[in-house]
Amino acid sequence: MILLKGCFFVYTENEEKQRGVDILLRGNRIEKIGKGIKIEEKGEEEVETIDCSHIVVVPGFVNTHHHFYQTLTRALPAVQNAKLFDWLVYLYRIWENIDEEAIFYSSLLAMGELLKTGCTTTTDHHYLYPKSLKTDIMSIQFRAAEKSGIRFSPCRGSMSLSKKDGGLPPDSLVQSEDEILKDCRRVIEQFHEEGELSMRRIILAPCSPFSVTPDLMKESARLAREYGVRLHTHLAETGDEDEYCLNRFGRRPLALMEEWGFLGEDVSFAHGIHFNDGELSILAKSSTSIAHCPSSNMRLGSGIARVREMLDLNINVGLAVDGSASNDTSDYLGEMRNALLLQRVRYGASGLSAGEVYRMATINGAKLLGFKDIGKIEEGYGADLALFKVDRLDYAGSLSDPPAALLFAGINHLSEYTIVNGKIVVRNGRLTGFSEEDVTERANRIAEKLKREA
Repeated sequence: MILLKGCFFVYTENEEKQRGVDILLRGNRIEKIGKGIKIEEKGEEEVETIDCSHIVVVPGFVNTHHHFYQTLTRALPAVQNAKLFDWLVYLYRIWENIDEEAIFYSSLLAMGELLKTGCTTTTDHHYLYPKSLKTDIMSIQFRAAEKSGIRFSPCRGSMSLSKKDGGLPPDSLVQSEDEILKDCRRVIEQFHEEGELSMRRIILAPCSPFSVTPDLMKESARLAREYGVRLHTHLAETGDEDEYCLNRFGRRPLALMEEWGFLGEDVSFAHGIHFNDGELSILAKSSTSIAHCPSSNMRLGSGIARVREMLDLNINVGLAVDGSASNDTSDYLGEMRNALLLQRVRYGASGLSAGEVYRMATINGAKLLGFKDIGKIEEGYGADLALFKVDRLDYAGSLSDPPAALLFAGINHLSEYTIVNGKIVVRNGRLTGFSEEDVTERANRIAEKLKREA
């Protein structure tokens, strides 16, 4: 058991329980919230009490789109100022050399950054399957997730349309449709767990309209619905994508998704920047979700998603850090700040509120990934929490609204504690599952090796 004692502030939807309360975690759920909680001893169960008198407790954040392997190719000079298509073409030649070690340590690196910035549940869209790499990528990633302690719902990504056939990726990074669908079926049967607080689930995610065939999109949707798993892809990220789809298929990206059966409550699209009014209406009517990636969209100059209008139409919008070669960090709390500010560039000073950002980062993200019992600090919900220390110089003067202070103020987005499924995975600002120094050294060495090989 874990007792969070005398919390300075708790972010809940019940204002009466916000200040000075205790939170009791038993097993992997929140058992009780209230003042002066007394613990009834049950057998030899140990209780860890954490003094939270200077702590803001928030629900663990949910990351709805990422590419872990990209942590190894951050801030490369050649693509610091490149648009998406040019950026991809350059980086494909580096990424085609990833191996088992690169996948494992890039996954640990990304997971560690997420956990240290308050994220407790994440997906990862791994669509790179180099022909030279003969290994079980999903198994490697789940091993990293178990080591880090994060709740993990990765995408079995795919690319089947190479440059010679009219796509963007090189032939060295694509697979045949039969190979992809066979492995998708395998990973669902081997790894997917449907429980309310499952620590591992599978999503099927063809990469994008410019890297897969129409048949693969259709068959992926059919297979996902056969097994009851979710679907994901990149969509409407850039003007180049619109132009590609119009030239190749004579239709805009969302019209293709509609034609291919890739819409619905079980579907999410990463980015969704370039939707027109009619397309927003289709998203709303079909209950399709959007994974909003503000930092990446700014970094690549892709545009500003119409999040304000999406929320007003009751479109479910989650938040995501995206790949660490287009964002260059996995700083989740920092992503929340950027989401808040970027919408105000487009819609004015009231474009997006702190409360709406929290909802995107928690409840909406959980809904996008299909989790019903995470995203809230409420009795009976999963014990996924982030604890931020606010008796610091950078929060001084901001504590009239402590949760908002985490977004508007602060120069350090690191949590004091992060708790996933009732287990402490960040303690006193340090990861508990693995050595940060070891992963840092190994990741730097692997990154240099990838650049040399390219």
